[in-house]
Formats: sequence, structure tokens, C-alpha cells
Amino acid sequence: MESIAIPMSTEPMDQNLSAPPGPQGTSSQQPDQPAQAAQTPPEPEVESLTKALEEEKTRSQSFLSNWQRAQADYINFKRRAEQDKDELMRFANGMLLLQLLPILDDLERAFVVADAKLAGLTWVDGVRLVYRKLQGILEAQGVKEIPTVGKSSDPKYHQALLFADGEEEGKIVEDLQKGYMFHDRVLRPAVVKVGRGKLAGEGSGSQGEAGPAGTETQGP
Repeated sequence: MESIAIPMSTEPMDQNLSAPPGPQGTSSQQPDQPAQAAQTPPEPEVESLTKALEEEKTRSQSFLSNWQRAQADYINFKRRAEQDKDELMRFANGMLLLQLLPILDDLERAFVVADAKLAGLTWVDGVRLVYRKLQGILEAQGVKEIPTVGKSSDPKYHQALLFADGEEEGKIVEDLQKGYMFHDRVLRPAVVKVGRGKLAGEGSGSQGEAGPAGTETQGP
């Protein structure tokens, strides 16, 4: 029998047939476009993130404003507390100073009614020295006398007890009891006699009418 020779082809086999399959049965030659597309978030998600960021910015700005307001309130409160403390310390001795004023009044009356023959005596000079020292202590604490005679009567500083006819209306003509200020507050109002501008013949007398009963007002 004759043998039949089968010719062998020297051409390479189809690469597609020889190449091993890729993962999940796909060819390894496919491009990476689907993977890149999966890394980019969709447009609705970007809008949601942007909106959330703006809300957080607004919220943080609100927190900052509230903190700044609270800090300003605390500074104002601290300042007011310090002012109240200073004022309390400033007027803490007001009652004590008020109780010293009658002693000052008694010494002044004693000098007014003292006989001229007593002038120059050692003990009289000693009492006068005590009076001046007491005056100096009160002045050092901020106590000063309220002006009266020749000034216009002011209910804030003066208490009119008597009225004088024929004198200029509203003007103080006599100081019945001295008044004193303690720094910028009235420690005791001055008790005074005030003119009311009428002639002596037109009224009931030159000084017969009394005003409201005078009472000592207490300081702070």
C-alpha cells in the first residue's frame, strides 16, 4: 500500500485560540475603561457631598458666633462685677461716717455758744484741735460739705424747713443744719431756710411757715 503524507503547516496557530482565558472567562486584552469609570462617583453623590459641606460650614460659623457672643457677655459681666465690688468697698463705711456727723455738729455748736472769755484756754484749744482732726478724717474719706447760703434750693441736696418773706424766692438764706456729700452721693441733706419772695406785710410773717418735717436720711 502506498503511504499518504500529510503536509504540516508552518504557520503559527491562531493566538486567540492559544491565549489562556482571563478572569471570569474574559480575554486579558480587554481595556480598563470600566474600572476607571467605577472610581468616579456619580453626579448626584457629588451634589449631596457639596450640600453637606455647606451645611457644616454654616453650622461651624454659628458655633463661632455663639462663642464670641458668650465671651463678650462674660467680659461685660466681669467688668460689672469689678465695678460693683469697687463701689461696695467705696461706700462700705457710709453708715459709720453718718454716725460721726452729729459729733461734728455738737462741736460746732459748742464753739458758737462758747464765751469769749474761754478763748485762748488750753482745753478749749485742745477741743478745737480734736474738731479739726475729725474734719480732716472725714474729708480724707471723701466727705465734703454741701454749699447752702446764697445757693438755689435743690431738693436733691437741701431740705427746706423754714421760709423767709422778702427774700429772693428759692434762695437759701440760712443753714439750719449742715449737709454732707460722700463722694458723689448725698450722705445727709442740708436743712435750710429758703426765701419765698413775698414782702413782710403781705405774708403772715417773716418766717412763720414751716415746711415738711425734716428727718435725717441715711446714706448708703
